[in-house]
Amino acid sequence: THLHRTNSHIKPEITGRDDKTSSLWGPLKELWETVDGAVLRRQPESVHLLDLQLKKHKPHFLSLFKNPPKSAEQREKVRKASTEGIAIQGQQGSRLLPEQLLTEAFILSDLFDIGELAALELLLAGEQQQPYFPGLTRGLVAVLLYWDGKLCMANSLRTLIQSRQGKTFTLDLSGELVALTTRFTDELMSQGLTKRILTLVSEISVTREFERLQKERGLGNEKHRKEVADLIKECRQALADSLFSWTCQSPLSKDDTLALIGHLETVTAQADGSLDSVNLALVMALLYCLDVSFIEQGTEDRDDLLQALPLLTERQYVSAVHSRLMDSQPWKLPGLQAVCRLAWALSLRVLSQLPQGSALVEFTEADEALADQALLGDVFLFMKEGMLGCESFSQEEFYIRRVHSLITDFLALMPMKVKQLRNRADEDARLVHMSLQMDSELPSSLRKDLDHLMILIGEFYSKDPFGLELGLEFWCPTESLQHTSLQGSYLGMALQRPPHKQVVLSKFVRQMGDLLPSTLYISYLRMLKGLANGPQCAHYCFSLLKTNGAAHSDNIQGVSGSPVSWEHFFHSLMLYHENLRRDLPNPDSAHYRHPPLRGITQREMEGLTSFLQLLTTIITWSENARLALCEHPQWTPVVVMLGLLQCSVPPVLKAELLHCLAAFGKSPEIAASLWQSLEYTQILQTVRAPGQRQAAGIEVELNEIESSCEEYPLTRSFCHLISTLVEGSLPVNLGAGLRVPGFQPYLNFLRDSVFLPFPTRAYRRPAEKWEVADSVLEVFHKLLRDYEPQPSDFVQEIVELQGEQVPAHKPPGHSIMFHLLNDSPMLALCLSLLEEGVRQLDTYAPFPGKKHLESAVLHCLCLLDLALQKEAVFMDLLRESQASLLVSPLEQLLQGVSPQTRRADHIVNIARYLYHSSSNPEAAFQSAKILRRIANYPNIQIRLVGDFTHDQAVSHKLMAGFVECLDNEDAEEGTEKDDIDSQKKVARIRHETQIHILNLLITSLELKAPNLALYLLGYEVKKPVSSTNLQDPGESLCVCLTGVLGRLQRGTEKRSGPALTQQAPHLAELCYQVIYQLCACPDTSGPTMRYLRTSQDFLFSHLQHLPFILPSNQIAALSQMSWLMKTAAIELRVTSLNRQRSHTQRLVSLLLDDQPHAQHAADGESGMEDETRSVSGFLHFDTVSKVRRKLLSVLDAIDFSQDMPELLQLDFFERTQIEQVISNCEHVNEQGHTVCNVKLLHRVLVAEVNALQGMAAIGQRPLLMEEVNSILQQVVERNRVRRSLSAKRHALQSWRSLVETLLTACPADLIPADERQLIIRDLLLDLHDKVLSEDAAGELMPIVAGAVFTLTAHLSQSVLSEQQQGVGLEASSGFASIANSALHLILRKLLDFILSTGGGYQRLRAHLYGSLLYYLQIAQKPEEPDTLQTGKAMWERLTAPEDGFSKLQRENLAIIESYGKALMEVVCRDACDGHEISRMLAMAVLDRILSIDRQNQWLLYICNSGYLRSLVESLRQDDVALQSLLTPQPPLLKPLYIFESKMALLTRVAKTGQGAVELLRCGLVAQLMECQVFDMVPDSDAHRVMRDPSGFIPSPMDRYRQILLPTLRLFQVILTSTSINHQQGAAQVLQWLIVHADTIQSLLRCQELSMGALQELSLLTGIISKTALPGALEMGGEVNSAALMEFQGHINRFQRLCLSLLGRLAGSERDRLLKQAEISAPGDSAERREEMEVAMQQVCANIMEYCQALLLQSSAQAQFSICLFSPSGSEPADLSSTVPSMAYSRVPSLGLVLYLLKNSAADFFRFHQSHRQSLGKLQSLDQLPPEELKELCQGLVSGPGGVEKISSVQRSLLAKRRLVQLINNRAKLLALCSYVIETCLFVLWRHLEYYLLHCIPTDPKDSLLPGSTLYRSRLASGGRGLSLSRVSQQDLDLLKSDMAAGFGEALQRKLLEVEGLYSQVRSRYTFIQALVRRIRGLLRQPKS
Repeated sequence: THLHRTNSHIKPEITGRDDKTSSLWGPLKELWETVDGAVLRRQPESVHLLDLQLKKHKPHFLSLFKNPPKSAEQREKVRKASTEGIAIQGQQGSRLLPEQLLTEAFILSDLFDIGELAALELLLAGEQQQPYFPGLTRGLVAVLLYWDGKLCMANSLRTLIQSRQGKTFTLDLSGELVALTTRFTDELMSQGLTKRILTLVSEISVTREFERLQKERGLGNEKHRKEVADLIKECRQALADSLFSWTCQSPLSKDDTLALIGHLETVTAQADGSLDSVNLALVMALLYCLDVSFIEQGTEDRDDLLQALPLLTERQYVSAVHSRLMDSQPWKLPGLQAVCRLAWALSLRVLSQLPQGSALVEFTEADEALADQALLGDVFLFMKEGMLGCESFSQEEFYIRRVHSLITDFLALMPMKVKQLRNRADEDARLVHMSLQMDSELPSSLRKDLDHLMILIGEFYSKDPFGLELGLEFWCPTESLQHTSLQGSYLGMALQRPPHKQVVLSKFVRQMGDLLPSTLYISYLRMLKGLANGPQCAHYCFSLLKTNGAAHSDNIQGVSGSPVSWEHFFHSLMLYHENLRRDLPNPDSAHYRHPPLRGITQREMEGLTSFLQLLTTIITWSENARLALCEHPQWTPVVVMLGLLQCSVPPVLKAELLHCLAAFGKSPEIAASLWQSLEYTQILQTVRAPGQRQAAGIEVELNEIESSCEEYPLTRSFCHLISTLVEGSLPVNLGAGLRVPGFQPYLNFLRDSVFLPFPTRAYRRPAEKWEVADSVLEVFHKLLRDYEPQPSDFVQEIVELQGEQVPAHKPPGHSIMFHLLNDSPMLALCLSLLEEGVRQLDTYAPFPGKKHLESAVLHCLCLLDLALQKEAVFMDLLRESQASLLVSPLEQLLQGVSPQTRRADHIVNIARYLYHSSSNPEAAFQSAKILRRIANYPNIQIRLVGDFTHDQAVSHKLMAGFVECLDNEDAEEGTEKDDIDSQKKVARIRHETQIHILNLLITSLELKAPNLALYLLGYEVKKPVSSTNLQDPGESLCVCLTGVLGRLQRGTEKRSGPALTQQAPHLAELCYQVIYQLCACPDTSGPTMRYLRTSQDFLFSHLQHLPFILPSNQIAALSQMSWLMKTAAIELRVTSLNRQRSHTQRLVSLLLDDQPHAQHAADGESGMEDETRSVSGFLHFDTVSKVRRKLLSVLDAIDFSQDMPELLQLDFFERTQIEQVISNCEHVNEQGHTVCNVKLLHRVLVAEVNALQGMAAIGQRPLLMEEVNSILQQVVERNRVRRSLSAKRHALQSWRSLVETLLTACPADLIPADERQLIIRDLLLDLHDKVLSEDAAGELMPIVAGAVFTLTAHLSQSVLSEQQQGVGLEASSGFASIANSALHLILRKLLDFILSTGGGYQRLRAHLYGSLLYYLQIAQKPEEPDTLQTGKAMWERLTAPEDGFSKLQRENLAIIESYGKALMEVVCRDACDGHEISRMLAMAVLDRILSIDRQNQWLLYICNSGYLRSLVESLRQDDVALQSLLTPQPPLLKPLYIFESKMALLTRVAKTGQGAVELLRCGLVAQLMECQVFDMVPDSDAHRVMRDPSGFIPSPMDRYRQILLPTLRLFQVILTSTSINHQQGAAQVLQWLIVHADTIQSLLRCQELSMGALQELSLLTGIISKTALPGALEMGGEVNSAALMEFQGHINRFQRLCLSLLGRLAGSERDRLLKQAEISAPGDSAERREEMEVAMQQVCANIMEYCQALLLQSSAQAQFSICLFSPSGSEPADLSSTVPSMAYSRVPSLGLVLYLLKNSAADFFRFHQSHRQSLGKLQSLDQLPPEELKELCQGLVSGPGGVEKISSVQRSLLAKRRLVQLINNRAKLLALCSYVIETCLFVLWRHLEYYLLHCIPTDPKDSLLPGSTLYRSRLASGGRGLSLSRVSQQDLDLLKSDMAAGFGEALQRKLLEVEGLYSQVRSRYTFIQALVRRIRGLLRQPKS
């Protein structure tokens, strides 16, 4: 039969760390791991490794357990090690060792008789492992390692032998592996393995070893003693098991068999008469040697097995064994000899029935004789006591199967012997009967063989740990059973046995019951009880008892019916009840305590007990039997039993009755009525009769009878009954009418009479103390487990009882909760029990009741855990109800002081259970759970750290406990369903313990230091955390951090990657999270990162295995990668900051390279693969040159699609309501996911179903429940989807942050630009492909969009910096390393992404617009220097080849246009409404596209689709928001930014003629006229105080300018675009100026000319110069005269203000301003100063342009034109000294114009000079000295030390940028200067011509009184000129002379030079020469 054979040995305790020091331990450990991996864990590629290990260790196997011998030279070597040093294997050089160590080595060498060097190595290994063993010295650790090495050897041997093929079981391994192990073990066997094992088993004994160790002080504390003893025992056991496993599979040779028999002859039993487990294994080995029963099972390889069987093939074998067993020499254990003889006899009997058996007749004839001898040796008695008595018997399936075959073969093959036994028994019964009659002595010759046989069968089948139900073979089905297989089933495989044996066996059972002699009655019942053990067996047994009674049913008394039947039994019970009930004494009578015990004799008692036990077994297994018996009308077992309980029968019998009732109570139907009956019979008195003095019932029994007997069977069985009953349901109205209904009296009894006094009672059997505690705590645990606090529990309800109002009872769970949340005796007892438990466990000694103590402790821990879990709800409800209960939170009570130790050590005691996780995994699990709940309270953490570190020894133990739990290799992830197999269950519990501990660390790390996590992970708790210096264990105690890292590191060196990620995905995820948290928290980050980097190389070794692919658990794999990537991002950032280049470089190349790395092969793997690799390489010529970049393959591992659960299809429930209920049950779990609490939902739905009334509902119930189920499944699925999505989101975020860190934080030169662009290209294209696939989940899009944004930004940056360095421009491949085709592809995908987001996702599109802007920026031409060289001819420009920029731009545009209206629609819609940021970005995108869209398609679309009008009209709404911005304390600045974006977009539109016209048509100016924000000029001084200190929020004045300047720029652009054909624009803008005239005039009068003011002025004067002209009004259509007059006045005021401004700016004020700017802000002066210069020149140019326009507009000839300047030629400097004459006080003089002309000419030359210099520097940039470079950079880098930090490459780039800036600035100034010169000359000429040729001077004698003069000057009459009322001749003469002086030769020469230098270069012809000539002519004219 193919069966899994499980290994029940404990794995070696010591987890090896990678050191191969000691030859006695390290390599053996490795051997065991390889064997275990290959055979038990079936790891891939392990066969090859196993082969290598076996070759290496073959000598060790051949000389099993032989130690390396001592030698004199070794001794010498070791002796000199302290002076000369010694070379140690696996370490370089030689080491000097301390004297003390050498002394210990010699002691160790003598102790174990091993070579001196081996002893030394063992000690060193011990020293290395010491941190894992707190409290042990290196010598003691070495002792452990020595035996652990031996155990590894023995375990490896056993496992290798188990992997063989054979006749009993198979492990289903690969053929290759089995062949290897079979070959190897065969060889060992042929070299005498059996004898070696037998010698070792007899030589090694714990006591002997302990004596030796004791002498040399080689034993430490209790734990060490226990561990050493366990290791030695396990070694012996493993050796014996090896032999057993061998014989199970294949027979031993003759000599080996005889050696085994020889060994067994000398075996002795233990004190209780049983064999120990090692000898048992050897006995079973012999039994399997003699086993031929497998011949009957027709397996396919039967014939091959027969060939190998020496019993059939070797005659000598048979004869040798036969003669040895027939030998009359008695063995030390005659019983054992009898067993072997019986087995041999049965084998001979089988052989005699085979054809091959005929040759062996001489032996087979002896089978009868042998069987007789065996019976004489009391074979069955020995089997029961010697073999079944050994506790390891029932732990081994194949022992059980072999003994089963032994028993059944005896009954089936030797029926005559059985008959003899029965006859003998009948005979004996008669003799006994007679002697009883005659009162004589019992005869001495009684044999009890049949008795023993029956009891053996009963005992043997009553334990069935593997669920084999072997007892079925005794039942031949008389009726068909609805079961899979009728015969025995071996793990579901029906075995077609020949039914003969079964028939014989079932006959045996039935015949034995016929006419049963009374002596065998009890034994027979016990046998039946064993055979009824199992669901099917119980049914058969029930039927047997039923049919037995049925035959005699006519006989009413049932006396002569078969005594073994239900009829007989229940009849007797009823009779007993009748009899005893009459004797019931009056409870008040005095002699109650000594009731007359007539009635039941001892013998009857035993019979009743046996039958009750049989009944209990049957009804426990079979529900049908339970119901059939319970409902039987005549027998009424429950009533009778309850009746008997009230009678005076011994407590033992009552206990059995209660057990039986508990078995009945397993059916919920019976349980409900059982409660009522219990209450009615008052077994526990809950109602006191009014006059009753004394208590009655079980309470009396406990206090009076049981306490005095010091035995408590009744109390325990009562607890058991209650425990069974509360499982089903708690009756709410129990006892209604007689008392306050409810369970409370029972709870009070259990708590006050059973639990609280239990420690102080006396116990005859010490174990019973813990049994009592365990059984009562179990009830409490169940009650609290099923209790959910409800609001109704806190309202005091009142019930009416016999006319009084009394308070009702609360649910029992509420009462327990209340006791646990107060400092009650119950809590105190639980805590002291925990303390007692841990104290007992620390002794490591077995003591009576240990199992029950452990169970009781577990219940206590569960109670505390449940209380902590439910206390939050409990407290909340209590608070809301305002009831007057007082409770304290349990976590605070746990900090109380313990009365035993007088210290607050409750929590420490709970934590100490972790130290015992190897022996008590469940207690450790609960302990971890409690600690984790307590850890959520920050105030407790600090106290806990103090408690944990208070006592050094305890602290070490606690730490060791945590580490041991974390490090446990046996843990496996599993589900509750796996718990059928106890090993799997333990593995799952260990796993969950680890999960809780890690969660505890994670929770604690989020709290402030000091916290538990820091202590457990080994950080400083007493000093600052950051001062920690983490070390490898060895110097210090082992801490949890090493545990976590150790778990993660395992397997990183292999190709398969870290093993933990595969074996326990969730655990690995938490481990990575802990490490991330340590790296992310500022305190722990430094030490952790250093440790991980230096001693572990953690990140590199893990990142190289990314991505982790786990098909079974995708969510965990993603989370693992997320935490790992986040940690990697931190590491990259930190190493970059610390300039640890090599580290950064290594990680960067690991993540980004697409060249394959030569991965280092792990040792042992390289051999075979290298050869194959070289062959394939030779064939394919290195085709695999590219591999996928690590980052991309991680991205591949994130699956963007997410299957969504479909909607619920409901028939009964209302969907909307169900959805509502589901959302009510949702909560946010620890990981931050919103999930639905399925258990809560289940409760709600089931309550809903139960609430339905009526017949219809009952009929529908199954359907309803089915629907509830489907809803729950749906919700589970939804939870999974949410978890999955959030895992994906998390992984993507981490991936994104890693990518961004790589691109941003790492030094740029680690990734060269060309490589960088390719990487970004790959990342972008992959991201887009994934996100654009059909089924990509929308939830992931935002993160992708963010990543796309960063990547595009970096791409654009990279390309731009590459161009600045001038690398890419000459290259032919387009203009950067990245090909244009790739760029286009990226653009297409970007646009697809934008379109795919549809209507929603506006914020997401903001990222994409940003990306698009960055992308389009790539094709923007960088700023080029304006060299002022002669421009190429127009033709050359047209025919020049297209440069890279415009080509890319053209192609980009083509791609954008190919998307047509869809894209336009999306962008425009986003620009017009929605989220602010996306609006701004959408406008920016529009702006950018309009600027490259030469065909104006987009412009047309915007205009035609109404988006433009909507934008323009939205300006009015912005007005209010903008006004609020000008308050001193600004609200949000959003409206300002939006307004600026809008203005920028409108300005872009206005740059084309048609756009500008369209804007005017949309009423842009009209909208702006209505905006009142322009009139709210803030007071500039008032808010100085309110400045934002950071300078981020601009001052109110600056904010005002940010609103005004864009508006003015927009007007300027509109005027420029429309001036050619349209005066309409000018008129509208003029109206705007007039509407806001006051503001504008105040701005023009501006007192303080700051930079901002100058910008305002330059724009304003520009607009005024184009609009405020007399002609503009006529264009404005019909305007009535009054308005016309008003307009006229405004225009005149504008003129006046402009001219006075000219006086300020052209005069001396200018230099003063520039100086002031330099003083006020010296830091950024250069650039500021340049800007101010430009602005001033601009203002002057604008005003001069205005003057020119006014002159030209007034008239074409000079004599009719108006005059703007007074006829005074003196320069303003002179004017300022003399008091100006009243007449011209308001009018600037012509001298001002002349002054401006001179200044401009001088400036021109200054600027020209500077421009030339800068150009020269730009051309020879490489040769510039570093100082000069620094100086140039200073202009662009803020801050004092800024320039120092910049690399040289950056420096030259910055210098270049600065030079271009300077050159272009100078070019602008030159243009302005030349324009000013031109206009000045024109104005001078017009004025001079008028004054000198046409002006008629007035007579000075004329009255100066105003009004009396005739205005002869036509100038004034037009009302347009300046009111120059008087111009005298004298003035004119003076003017002429002044002018002649000022406009001298030098100036004229200069002006002509300007024309020569500048105008021709610019290919535009100026009029300087002509004007100079004319002015010269005017001035030289003779006086008329």
